[in-house]
Amino acid sequence: MSQAAFFSDQPKGIERVYGGGRREQLQIELDFYPTIVSTQDFDHLAPDLANLEFIFSTWGMPRLSTEQIKQMPALKVVFYAAGSVHSFATPFLERGVQVVSAWEANGLPVAQFTMAQIILAAKGYFTAERACQASAGRENYVSRYPGLLGTNVSILGAGMIGSKVIELIKPLQVEVLVFDPFLNESRAAYLGVQKVSLVEAFERSFIISNHIADLPETKKMLTRDLFERMQPYATFINTARGATVDEQGMLDVLEKRPDLTALLDVTDPEPPRADSMTYRLANVLLSPHIASNLGNEVRRQADCVIQEYHRFIKGEKMKYSISLSMLETMG
Repeated sequence: MSQAAFFSDQPKGIERVYGGGRREQLQIELDFYPTIVSTQDFDHLAPDLANLEFIFSTWGMPRLSTEQIKQMPALKVVFYAAGSVHSFATPFLERGVQVVSAWEANGLPVAQFTMAQIILAAKGYFTAERACQASAGRENYVSRYPGLLGTNVSILGAGMIGSKVIELIKPLQVEVLVFDPFLNESRAAYLGVQKVSLVEAFERSFIISNHIADLPETKKMLTRDLFERMQPYATFINTARGATVDEQGMLDVLEKRPDLTALLDVTDPEPPRADSMTYRLANVLLSPHIASNLGNEVRRQADCVIQEYHRFIKGEKMKYSISLSMLETMG
């Protein structure tokens, strides 16, 4: 029986993600090391891991050095039941160890959450709710908000999550504009979207949804000038990463333009500092990074890597294997 181990600096995460019988299922199929391996005890346990073939993990995966990875010469695959692998993957990949991420399972609820916000934004729900709370009545709402049919929606970033959002909202009969330098014309045609510049994405759409990866070159990419270009009563949605936004510039614009709405599930830093304007601006709605898998939804991530393990042992191509080149554009 092949040898495997759970690796994590957050043992409770293993219990959550691999709950509902998933951990037990794996332990029937594989010979698991009796304890969860963490950063703190790796060097002590390394002699016992020489024949280890598979690592299963989730949030809290230890960041091992190349020298530490060399102590596991039989290692074949790291199955990571979560999204971004940037923090740990490179030395494994450089050693020829495959890394699998449950990024699709992690991204589905983000896309669903975003779709719900797009529907409500098109109806003017968030501005109307503020007005009703202030007893301002319903005047002019019919003319201010376009509804869904034919409304322009800009998607920033057509990676896995952005593409899933497009798939979900296309049946709503909205017009989808996409900013993504990596999106080629054939892929755009397949998705049924129009490629636009970043400026056009902000100027032409009533709803703008950010799915840009958090990379060094995307830091503060969404500038004050872009938010100043938003249409009257438009909505900005961020379920990606706060670091891609010039947050102070955005907030300054939102303070001057109470007609705009920002729906922020992510910020930078996260949570916002105690003195942040996000807490006092009525047109900023914060949620505590809940768009991704929540509660029992996290078990989708374990299901994804277990399916990938089964593909591997059958000699089939795995769907969610990560390469070094993919790391350059993944968040």
